[in-house]
Amino acid sequence: MTQFDPNKLTFDDKGLLPVIAQDHETGEILMLAWMNAEAVAKTLETKKVTYWSRSRQAFWIKGETSGNVQALIDLRVDCDRDCLLAIVDQTGPACHTNRRSCFYTSVIDGTEHELMKPEV
Repeated sequence: MTQFDPNKLTFDDKGLLPVIAQDHETGEILMLAWMNAEAVAKTLETKKVTYWSRSRQAFWIKGETSGNVQALIDLRVDCDRDCLLAIVDQTGPACHTNRRSCFYTSVIDGTEHELMKPEV
């Protein structure tokens, strides 16, 4: 075992890397967001998944305002160390559209199909 160092991840030229959130019970892919080294460290420290908002240029803890929290179960690093997989316990919808997953649109033969409606 080796001590994990977020600074040894491969970040892009903006200091970010993509993070895929996956439900720990169902295996469902919930969303993709971004983290910098500090967001990775905060996530590991608090077990509350913390992302970096590229539009607001600020940290955001998933569910802090909506209540749709992501509690970290496991954080996995890909082979190139340039992408993370956050295995999470998701409370409520993960998507800002109030859907369980951000991946609710399927494209088959050039046609979009909505796979799920917003939760009420």
